[in-house]
Amino acid sequence: MNGNYNRKAEPYKIKMVEPLRIPGPEERKQALAAAGMNPFLLKASDVYIDLLTDSGTGAMSDRQWARLMMGDESYSGSRSFYTLEAAVREYYGYKYIVPTHQGRGAEHIISRLLIKPGQYVPGNMYFTTTRLHQELAGGTFVDVITDEAHLPDDPFPFKGNVDLQKLEDLIRKAGAEKIAYLSLATTVNMAGGQPISMQNLKKVRALTRDYGIRIVHDMARVAENAYMIQQMEPGYGHLSVAAIVKEICALTDAATMSGKKDALVNIGGLLAMNDASLYEEAKNLVLVYEGMHTYGGMAGRDMEAMAVGIEESVQEEHISARVQQVHYLGQQLLDAGIPVVKPIGTHGVFLDAAAFLPHLPQDVFPAHALTVEIYLNSGVRVIERGIVSAGRNKATGEHNYPKLELVRMAIPRRVYTYRHMDVVAAAVMQAFENRNRIRGLKMVYEPAHLRFFQARFESL
Repeated sequence: MNGNYNRKAEPYKIKMVEPLRIPGPEERKQALAAAGMNPFLLKASDVYIDLLTDSGTGAMSDRQWARLMMGDESYSGSRSFYTLEAAVREYYGYKYIVPTHQGRGAEHIISRLLIKPGQYVPGNMYFTTTRLHQELAGGTFVDVITDEAHLPDDPFPFKGNVDLQKLEDLIRKAGAEKIAYLSLATTVNMAGGQPISMQNLKKVRALTRDYGIRIVHDMARVAENAYMIQQMEPGYGHLSVAAIVKEICALTDAATMSGKKDALVNIGGLLAMNDASLYEEAKNLVLVYEGMHTYGGMAGRDMEAMAVGIEESVQEEHISARVQQVHYLGQQLLDAGIPVVKPIGTHGVFLDAAAFLPHLPQDVFPAHALTVEIYLNSGVRVIERGIVSAGRNKATGEHNYPKLELVRMAIPRRVYTYRHMDVVAAAVMQAFENRNRIRGLKMVYEPAHLRFFQARFESL
């Protein structure tokens, strides 16, 4: 397959290679059986092209590798902490940071600090770990994303937008004092990697300011969101991605970040904020759960690499090539008539499993069944983002039934080439040709939390 979608060559050259192994059909069948038909439980050595996640799976640059050697591993007052702090202030604008082992460490701390039992946390669609931390702190997540986000075929370019009416209705019904904060993601993972517009964010900021409500920014992919604003939103085409990132952050009060996405590192995260008193509380809490506030959950060398990664993440050549590779894969599937979330997002292509497998009801896990099929026929590993990921209602114990039943193909940064994307496209097309024979699944083991990581299945 030789699709031609005006692609540019990758803006880097390869200095080191990691050989890939293609497991045979019988190997794949045995590996999947041992993994309880859950791609998360496969050994990486049994995977050919791994699109399970873009989190921590990217390739670091030569500058990042060099900075690893400069890491200051002092227990207290590490020089590397101040290097990272300076990068956050320069590129994001937040005054204070607390390093954490990864993004969910920051989610845990901010949830413990800001959520009181019985409060609501509105947001532009849930994310799995974020919502769980909010629930464990006694909060209730409320989805206030725009309706278009739940419609895979709708081409609306900013499906990450907050529905202002939904948000204000919740505030008026519950009372502003019952709103812990607004949880705002850039981009929205579970909607298909969809961005929020600057115009919408400005209106959200004005509304929350009127009611005295904080905005806590999930900024794992903020550079990708800024790139889409630059490309699609009137009035922003002349601005750099770096300038747009800074403007987005300035409209929020605090942020959680997984450095394993935009910041191009394999481990690490941070909690950032502008409120000095909140920072003091966060410094105290990080001591309990992560480590000293000048290293949190990170080694000095990883803070050095993240500081460089933050700088590289907003470089025009990098971010445009990153998103264009995703769109290259998405366009091939669109041209082949494969049902995918439109428009194509920024960190992966999302298959619409409900349209792909209309013969399977949601309670037999169609998206997960599709991940199984794709692995069996190609060795490509992808992830379900549907009813399995949505978990159970904390009050009733019943399945949550999300409106979207998706398969996410998340593309690691600076790892694969366009030819790898051709192979992935061919694997999906093969699954589409055989879609009528794909059967549903039953869950035979379910852990208490975040079940998609460890659940086990059998074929119906």
